[in-house]
Amino acid sequence: MLGLVFLCVLLVSTPCFSLSQYGGSEFESSVRLFSDEDSGNSTSSPISVTCQDLDGVGSLNTTCTLNSDLRFDSDVYVYGTGNLNILAHVLVNCPIEGCMIIFNVSGTIHLGQSARIVAGSVVFSAINLTMDSNSSIYTTALAGPPPSQTSGTPYGSDGAGGGHGGRGASCVKSNKTTYWGGDVYAWSSLHDPWSYGSEGGVKLSTKNIRGKGGGRVRLLLKDTVHVNGTVYADGGDAGEEGGGGSGGSICIRAVKLKGYGKISASGGRGWGGGGGGRISLDCYSIQEDVKVFVHGGASVGCPKNAGAAGTYFNAELVSLRVGNDNMTTETETPLLDFPTRPLWSNIYVDNNAKVLVPLLWTRMQVFGALRLVTKMLLMLNSVIQIDGEGNPAVPSSVLEVRNLAVLRGKSVITSNANLGVYGQGMLTLSGPGDAIKGQRLSLSQFYNITVGPGSLLQAPLDDYESKNAVTQTLCESKTCPIDLISPPDDCHVNYTLSFSLQICRVEDILVIGLVKGSIIQIHRARTVVVTDDGLITATGFGCSGGLGKGLYSNGAGSGAGHGGRGGSGIFNGRVCNGGHTYGDPDFPCELGSGAESPDKSYGNVTGGGMIVIGSIQFPLLTLNLCGSLSSDGQSLWKPTANGNRSLVGGVGGGSGGTILLFLQMLELSKNSSLSVRGGRGGPLGGGGGGGGRLHFHWDMLHTGDEYSPVAVVKGSISNRGGAGDNGGRFGEEGTMTGKKCPKGLYGTFCLECPIGTYKNVEGSDKRLCTPCPPDHLPSRAKFVYVRGGVSEPVCPYKCVSDKYRLPNCYTPLEELVYTFGGPLPFTLLLSCVVVVLGLLLSTLSIKLLRLSFYGANSIEHQSAHCLPHLLSLSEVRGAKSEDTQTHAYRMYFMGPNTFREPWHLPYSPPDAIIEIVYEDAFNRFIDEINSTAAYDWWEGSVHSILSVLANPCAWSWKQWRRRRKIHRLQEYVKSQYDHSCLRSCRSRALYKGMKVGATPDLMVAYIDFFLGGDEKRVDMVSIIQKRFPMCILFGGHGSYMSPYSLHSDTLLTNLLGQHIPPSVWHRFVAGLNAQLRTVRHGSIRSALLPVIRWINSHGNPQLEFHGVRIELGWFQATASGYYQLGILVFVGDFPLNTVNRSLSFSRSDDESPRNSSACPSKSLIELQQNLIQPGHGLSRKRINGGINGGLINEISLESLEYRRDLLFPFSLLLNNTRPVGRQDTLLRLISILLLADLSVTLLALLQFYWLAIAAFLAILLILPLSLLCPFPAGLNALLSKEMRRASLTRIYGLWNATSLTNVIVAFICGVIHSGFFSDELPNIWNAIRDDDRWWVLPTILLLLKSIQARDENHHQIAAMLKQASRLLSRSVAAASYKSATTRAFSTELPSTIDSTFVEAWKKVAPNMDPPQTPSSFMKPRPSTPSSIPTKLTVNFVLPYTSELTGKEVDMVIIPASTGQMGVLPGHVPTIAELKPGIMSVHEGTDVKKYFLSSGFAFLHANSVADIIAVEAVPLDHIDPSQVQKGLAEFQQKLASATTDLEKAEAQIGVEVHSAINAALSG
Repeated sequence: MLGLVFLCVLLVSTPCFSLSQYGGSEFESSVRLFSDEDSGNSTSSPISVTCQDLDGVGSLNTTCTLNSDLRFDSDVYVYGTGNLNILAHVLVNCPIEGCMIIFNVSGTIHLGQSARIVAGSVVFSAINLTMDSNSSIYTTALAGPPPSQTSGTPYGSDGAGGGHGGRGASCVKSNKTTYWGGDVYAWSSLHDPWSYGSEGGVKLSTKNIRGKGGGRVRLLLKDTVHVNGTVYADGGDAGEEGGGGSGGSICIRAVKLKGYGKISASGGRGWGGGGGGRISLDCYSIQEDVKVFVHGGASVGCPKNAGAAGTYFNAELVSLRVGNDNMTTETETPLLDFPTRPLWSNIYVDNNAKVLVPLLWTRMQVFGALRLVTKMLLMLNSVIQIDGEGNPAVPSSVLEVRNLAVLRGKSVITSNANLGVYGQGMLTLSGPGDAIKGQRLSLSQFYNITVGPGSLLQAPLDDYESKNAVTQTLCESKTCPIDLISPPDDCHVNYTLSFSLQICRVEDILVIGLVKGSIIQIHRARTVVVTDDGLITATGFGCSGGLGKGLYSNGAGSGAGHGGRGGSGIFNGRVCNGGHTYGDPDFPCELGSGAESPDKSYGNVTGGGMIVIGSIQFPLLTLNLCGSLSSDGQSLWKPTANGNRSLVGGVGGGSGGTILLFLQMLELSKNSSLSVRGGRGGPLGGGGGGGGRLHFHWDMLHTGDEYSPVAVVKGSISNRGGAGDNGGRFGEEGTMTGKKCPKGLYGTFCLECPIGTYKNVEGSDKRLCTPCPPDHLPSRAKFVYVRGGVSEPVCPYKCVSDKYRLPNCYTPLEELVYTFGGPLPFTLLLSCVVVVLGLLLSTLSIKLLRLSFYGANSIEHQSAHCLPHLLSLSEVRGAKSEDTQTHAYRMYFMGPNTFREPWHLPYSPPDAIIEIVYEDAFNRFIDEINSTAAYDWWEGSVHSILSVLANPCAWSWKQWRRRRKIHRLQEYVKSQYDHSCLRSCRSRALYKGMKVGATPDLMVAYIDFFLGGDEKRVDMVSIIQKRFPMCILFGGHGSYMSPYSLHSDTLLTNLLGQHIPPSVWHRFVAGLNAQLRTVRHGSIRSALLPVIRWINSHGNPQLEFHGVRIELGWFQATASGYYQLGILVFVGDFPLNTVNRSLSFSRSDDESPRNSSACPSKSLIELQQNLIQPGHGLSRKRINGGINGGLINEISLESLEYRRDLLFPFSLLLNNTRPVGRQDTLLRLISILLLADLSVTLLALLQFYWLAIAAFLAILLILPLSLLCPFPAGLNALLSKEMRRASLTRIYGLWNATSLTNVIVAFICGVIHSGFFSDELPNIWNAIRDDDRWWVLPTILLLLKSIQARDENHHQIAAMLKQASRLLSRSVAAASYKSATTRAFSTELPSTIDSTFVEAWKKVAPNMDPPQTPSSFMKPRPSTPSSIPTKLTVNFVLPYTSELTGKEVDMVIIPASTGQMGVLPGHVPTIAELKPGIMSVHEGTDVKKYFLSSGFAFLHANSVADIIAVEAVPLDHIDPSQVQKGLAEFQQKLASATTDLEKAEAQIGVEVHSAINAALSG
C-alpha cells in the first residue's frame, strides 16, 4: 500500500524547492571518524589497541585474525594498515550505551558467519567489507544521548514512542496532548546521518521502563561492501510498560553494495511505537537483494498507530524514500526544508507511510518530469509546476492518485509538457482559480471528475507555440487520425497521440467550469453533464492555416472555409474569395482553418478545434448539455493597419471546427447551445468564416415498439457562417448530419415520420417520409400514431373519436337531424318551437312590465327619469347657495381617461383663475394631481388581458378603475392637498377652494374653483365676469356603451338659473341628449349635422328668450389627437349674424402660457374677432399644434377630423339613427331572436365539439363564455324596468357585439380545418373536410346577432326620443318662467359699499345681491416706490406683544424652511415659512438676535417685512444649562415613549431644544 501525502499549505510568500531526476553532484566531504561529540559516555578519547591487545593472531599492519570474544568497558579505536579478519561466532562487545568501536584499516575487513559487533556506535573504514551470513553489526537500544536541544524523547507518562527520522506514536488523543510522541531531528544531516535515536516515554511514573534509542553505524569503504548479514540500529522495545525507542543512524559509503542481507534503523516496539531512524547509502551500485528498513515500531496500546517511518536517503540518486513496511500509522514523518543544490530527483512515500509537508510550502516546481504516486492529493492554494524545459525527450509526467484528488483555493497543476493524471476515485476542481493545464493532458481511470465553477481544464496552453505544436500535424492532413475514432484502451499520454486533452475511462463527468483545448477527446465515459455555467470549447484552438485557409490579397481578407465556404472579403472594391470546403460531412474529423493577416505581427486568425465525445466501440451513454459545447472559429475585432498606420481591409474570420458525437442519448436543455459557427470578419470588409461540421453518430437506433427518442433538443444548435463586416460576405452555413436512420425514422435525430406518412427505405432526408394514400380512408377517420413510425405503405387509421359509430362515423348532431327526417324537416320544427316560445316570453315581459312602459305619464315623472345622474361633490352633497355665488371657474381634465392616456390638467392657469392662484404653486399642484390621475401599469395590463378574454368584463374593469380614480382625486383635493396654490387664506384654511367632480359615465372630470371670500371686490368682479362664455363638455365618447351626453349638475343648474329657469334648462338638456344619443364618433361629420340643426331650430329659440345662446364646439385637444365635444354658453348681448358662422379660439406662439386653459375664457366680442372664414375648418394638424378648441357649424363641420376605430369593424351594425315606434313588435322580435340565437349557438357548439375539441374550445373560450352570455344579458334587459333598461340594453348589446368574435373564430376554425389542414394533414381533419356544410350554423348565428344589434339599438333610441319629444313638446312661457325662477340673495353690506363694485356686480349677476368681501374693511396697500429705499421697515409681531413696529434696519436674516434667508431693501415679494432658528436684525453695527420657534415672514414690494412668530426669545435671555437639561429630559422621554402621542411630544421637544442648543453653540 502506498502512503498518504498531505500537502498542507499556508498563504505566505516562501521560496520554492525543486526536484529533479537528473541527479546532483557526488557527495564530497571529509570523513570524520570521531570527535568530542562522538565519545559517548567516555570522558577521554578512545583507547588505541593492537592485534595482541585484542587477543588476535597476526598484526594489524598485515593481517589480524580475531578468534575469541572481546568485551570492552570504554570506547575502542583499532587502527592498522593491513587486514582484519573476525572469525565465525566471535563477539566483540561493548554493552555500554554510547560506547564506540572504530575499525580503521587500509585493507579489508571480514566478519565470519554469526560474528557480532555490539556497541553504541560502530565505525568501519577499509577498502572492502564482507559480512557473512548471520553476522551482524548491532547497535540496537545502545544509543548515547541524542543531540542537545532536540525533542526526540517525549514528556509525560503516556508511554509515547521516541522520535528521530519519524515521530514517535502516542496512544492518547485529547485536546491537551499532541497526537505524537517524540519529534524528529537531524534533518539537516539527512545525507550523512550521525545521531543517536531517542528513548521512549514512560507509562507509569513509578516504573522507569522505556525503550532505548538505536545506535549509530558508519561504514566507509573505498570499493565494495558485501552485506549478507545484518546491520542494526533499531530502537529498543518496551512492551506494555513504556514507549519504544526510535531508530538510530546508518551511513554507508562505497562503490558497490552487494549481498542479500538486511539494513535496519527501525523504531522499537512499545505502548507507543518509536519512530524510524535515518539511513543514508552513498553507493554507485546497490544490489536490490539488500533489504533496507526504517519503519516505525509497533504500538501495543494502539495497534493501528505505529511509529512514523524514518528516512532512507540514496545519495547517489539524490532521492528520498519514506516507507513504513506496511505498518498502519496515523503519525506523520515531517519533511522539512528541501535543498536546492543539488536538486533531489525523487521522493517516494510508500508502504503505508505518512509524510507531512510543513505549512511553509505552497509551491512545487519540477524541472523535467514528475511521477507522484499517492493515495490522496489534497491541495489548498498550492501550485505544482512542471517545466519540461522544451525538451521533447522528457518523458510524460504522471500524477497517480489512488483515492481522492481535490484542488481548492486557486490550486494549480501545470505542465508545459505531457501530463497524465490517473486515479481510481474522484478528481474535483472545487472552484474559481483551480486548474489543471498541460501541453497535452490526459485524465483517466477516475470514477468521477468534477470541474467546479470557475475552474479550468486546458490543453494545450494559450500561447501560439503550444497550440501549433499540437495541431500542426493535422492541419494539412486529409486523413482522419485513427486514434480519435478508435482510441487505444491504455489511456496513456504520449507525443504520438492526436488529442490535446483526453478524459478516458471516467464514469461520470460534471462540468460546471471550463474545459478547453484544441482536440478534446472524451473516451469510454458513461455520462457527461454540462451545467448552465459549464463550457466545453475548442473555439479558436484550431489551425492558423489549414486546408480551407482564408487568404489576404488585394487589401482584403476572406474567411476560412470548412463545412461551408468562407465569405469573400471586400475592401475598396477589391475582392478576395473565401476558403474552400473540405472534409466528409457524414463523418467529419478535421480542425477548422484559419485566415491569414497582412502582417505577421497581427498573427493569423485561427479556426475552431475538434471535440470528439465517445467512440465507435464505446459510445457515450448520455450527454446532458445545459451549458455550451462549442468549436467556433476565431473572430478578429480590432481594425487592421499597415506600416504607416493607415487602416486596410479586415482579416477574415476563422472557420468553425468539428464536433463528433458518438452517443446513445442527447439532452439539450433550454438556453443551452451546441455550435460550430464561423468567426466574424474583421473591421473594414473582412469576410465571415464558414460554418464547421457537426455529426451525431447514434449507437442504438431501435425501431418498432422498442423505439425511444435519442435526443431531447430544447436549446440551440448553430452551424451558421460568420458575419462579414462592412460589405464583407457572410460565410456559408456548415453541415449538421447524423447517422442514417432506419425505416420509419427520419432527420438528424432520427425522429418518427409524421402521422399519415411512411418511410420504407433507410436515410435521414425528411422527404423520404411519403404521405399515406387517402383512397381507403373513411369519412371522419384519421391516421393513427405508430411507435417507431410506419415502414409500409399501408397506414393504420381510426375514427377521429371513439364516440363515432362505425362504419360511417356519424356525429350525434347528424343522428339528431336525421332522426327527424333530415336537415329541412328539422329546421322547420325548430323554427316553430322558437317562435312559440318567443311569443310566450314577449307576452310575459309586456304583462309584467306594462307600468314601466305606459304608467306615470306626468312630465315631472318622466323628467326625473330622463335627467342624468351626476357624480360630483357639488351635486351629491347638494350645491349650497354660497357655492354658486363664490364659484369662479370649472377646469376640465384633458384626455380620454384611458389606461394609455389618463386624465391630466394643463400647467398654465386659465385667465379666469389667474388672479386667485399662485402660478408656481398651481403648477406644482398640477404635477401632483396629474400623478394622482395616472394609472398603474398593472391596471392597463389587466384591462388588456380582459379585452382579449372577455371584452364586457374589460369594460366593467375600466369603469371600476375610473370610479376608483375619481374617488382618489376627490379625496386628494378634499383632505390631502393643502390648497397652497390658492391666494385666499380662507380657502387654504377651510380646504373649500377646490372640488373635484365627474360625469356619470366617468368620461369627463373637472375641478371647480371657488372664491374664498377674502378677495378684493375688484378682483371678485373681474373673476365673476369671466364665467361666461361658459364651456360645458359632453360626457361619453360617441360609442354605443358611452354615447355623447350633456350632464348638468346642480351647480351648473344654479349658475345658469340666474339667467334661465331650471325647467327650461332641464328640457333643453333632455332634448340635446336625445339628439346626441345618435351621434357616433366614427361618423361624426354626418351625425353632428342634425344636432346643429336641432340646436338652431329648437334649442336656441327657447334660450334666446332669456338672453342665453348655445353654440356647439370642440375642446380639449391633446397631443394624441383626442378632443372632446361640448357647448359654449353665451349670456347677454351677442350679434345674431354670427349664428351661421364658424368661431374658433386658439393660443398663438407668442401668447403667455397662462392664457391657455382647458376651456377658453374670452368674452363673446373677443371670440368674434377670431372668426375663421368659411371653408377653413379645424384640421387634425391644428388640433395637434396646440389649438384648444373651436366652434362647429355646418361649414366647419366638414373639416372636423376623427379617428376611425379599425379594431371594431362591426360597429356599423350599431350605427343607427332612425327610431321605430312599435316597441311591442320589437319585444316579440327580440324574444324570438334571443331564443333562436341560443338554439343555433348550442347546435353550433355541438357541431364543432364533434368536429374538433380544439375548435370547440377556441369558439367557446377565445372570449370566455361570450357566445352564451348574450341570452341571459338580453333576457335581463328584456325583463327590466325603464330606469335600468337603457344601461342593461347597452350591456346586452356589448355582449352581443363581443360574441361576434366567437363567431369569427368559428369561421376561422372551419376555414383552417377544411382548407389548410385538409391539404397538409388530410388524415387528422378528414371529418371536417368531408363536412362541406360546416359554415351553415355560424352564418345563421352571424345573421341573428346582426339583426339583434340593430333591433335593440332601434328600441333604445326610440325610447329616448319618445321621452325627449314629450319634454320638448310642452310650451314654454319665457316671462312666467323667468319671474317664477328668480331667486334673491341678500347680504348685509356696510353702508359705505363701493358703488362701482355694485354696478359691476349687477351687470354680471342681476338677480343676486353683491357679496360682502374682506376688502371692504381693508386699507389700501401702500404703493410700491419707484426706487429702492435705503432702509428695510420691519414689523416683528408675537401673539402677545409686538417686538418691532415700523423699525427701519439695514438687513434681517430669517430662518426660512428652505434655509437662512437674508432680506435687504428691495427684496422680491415673498411669503416664507419659518422654522426653529436664529433671526438676526442688523442696524448699523448693532445686531439683535432672537430665537424663533416657527411662524411666517411676509416680504412686500415696498421694502416692508412683516414677521409673525409663534414664540420668540432674545438669544441673550436663554440659559444654556437649562437648554441642556431640557434636551436630556426630552431625549429620555423619547427613548421611553410607548404611545404615538408620547413619541410625538417628545420628538418635538428634542427638535426645539436641539435647535436652541445649536443656536447657542454656533
